[in-house]
Amino acid sequence: MQPQPHAPRSAVTVARALELPALRRGLPEVLAAADRLHRPVRWVHAGEAPNIAALLKGGELLLTTGLGLGSRPADQRAFVRKLAERDIAALVVELGARLPTLPAAVVDTARSAGLPLVQLHREVPFVAVTEEIHTELVNEHYALLRRAEDVHRRCTGALLDGGGVPEVLRLLADFAGNPVFLESPDGRLLYAAGPDPAPPGAADLLQVWDGLRDAGLAGRMAVDVPGQGPGGPGGPGAPRARLTVLPVNAPLGPVHRMAADRTAGLLAVVLLQARQEEELAARGRGDFLTDLAEGRLDPADAPAQARVLGFRPGPGPLLPVVLSAPAGPGRDGSWAALTCAVQEELAAVGVPVLLGVRLPEGRMPLLAGLRDPAERPAVAARLATALRAGAQRVRSRPPVVVVGAPADWTTAGGALRHAAEAATAAAGLPDRPWYDARALDVDLLLQRLRAHGDLAAFVDRVIGPLLTHDAGARTGLLPTLEAYLRHAGRKAETARELHVNRQTLYDRLARISGLLGTDPDEPETRLALGLALRGRRLVG
Repeated sequence: MQPQPHAPRSAVTVARALELPALRRGLPEVLAAADRLHRPVRWVHAGEAPNIAALLKGGELLLTTGLGLGSRPADQRAFVRKLAERDIAALVVELGARLPTLPAAVVDTARSAGLPLVQLHREVPFVAVTEEIHTELVNEHYALLRRAEDVHRRCTGALLDGGGVPEVLRLLADFAGNPVFLESPDGRLLYAAGPDPAPPGAADLLQVWDGLRDAGLAGRMAVDVPGQGPGGPGGPGAPRARLTVLPVNAPLGPVHRMAADRTAGLLAVVLLQARQEEELAARGRGDFLTDLAEGRLDPADAPAQARVLGFRPGPGPLLPVVLSAPAGPGRDGSWAALTCAVQEELAAVGVPVLLGVRLPEGRMPLLAGLRDPAERPAVAARLATALRAGAQRVRSRPPVVVVGAPADWTTAGGALRHAAEAATAAAGLPDRPWYDARALDVDLLLQRLRAHGDLAAFVDRVIGPLLTHDAGARTGLLPTLEAYLRHAGRKAETARELHVNRQTLYDRLARISGLLGTDPDEPETRLALGLALRGRRLVG
């Protein structure tokens, strides 16, 4: 498809109107602004009222016999000046017995205002002129529709032949003769395409985008790619992306707007299909990782299956990670949207990643390839940042990210299962960028005790009197006990954290000991108190 020349607002210009048979029969003569006959004609209007300018919107070709001009030069100048201020396309005056010649005031004012002024030396039926020009306008509109429909047909054919978003954008860029960009709702550039071949001296697409996306370029064109519509997570009319055409090589016209609108509709279908396909693929990867974690897959067969799924980690250890979405994928997206957002963020982490989705558990397990066990903390931090950023893009609540111990294919299943169980135990803990699964073993043990109904009784037995006291007291003792255990019984450090003097701390510890009937300084008691405080989060 060759780049199309710029189409003005209307291909029916004043010059074209004067060439049509109806006006040519009137023997038209241009008296003013002959250099502005390229002005587009939006409509044709015939009228004789002195205040005709108030009835016009701009772009009209005004036909008149001059009855509204007035007899005084001042009225004639005001008549023409108001028409020029309305920005009509041209004034056409039919000469006759009433007006054998145009007054000098009319001609001079039209020339000074730059308003095309045409006099007809023969009488013509204005209705014939109107019909001819309106037919041209209608034909032009249909021609624009045909050109835009041709772009739509070519783009549809490209998709049916296996093309994707880049091919569709390239066809639109060829048609517009300008660079085309697809950006996410938050302004991130997703795809870019320019006309092929590029115009001589054309700038790099990324340079164009970085330099002009916020420059308020006159004539730029932006079209929203529709979202999921009513009932979808994004709500009615929520855009999935934005299609932008920047007129850096040539101006843009109505035909380009029509083509961009049709292309945006196609892109909405393509992006929806891509999300659905990615979610299905992610579910397949999630099933593979779950089978590995549950022991339903022979570890010896796992590397070959992982390669089929596109995961080639290399000879280094594997790092298991689990994302748990506490409230689902978020208000602005389905699991497909969350999967796509997370995949895009993970692409910048710089390590091989196999990401899966497990809808029944509301989790996303993944394996990452490490070069060396020593890089685990740095890679874990980058992975967690990418996972949380993907969740934020679909406006999900902050997810729980748990990182397991480095493993090989033989132990990767157990490490994944441990990370998944630890993610459940981490629910309700203070938010962190990521949790080390090994540091959650106590919480995991308590979670299992809760499942058997023993944890609530244990918490009540160990710290029940203290909980009862704090429920009715103005100053609770639980924060003091938690700080004391956090500092392993070191009273000076505990007092500094609580901003109290040593004697106040001694008094509080004595009251705690009296309520519980135990000595917090005894190692066994301190262990039981710590477990009860952690278990309290699980039983409420």
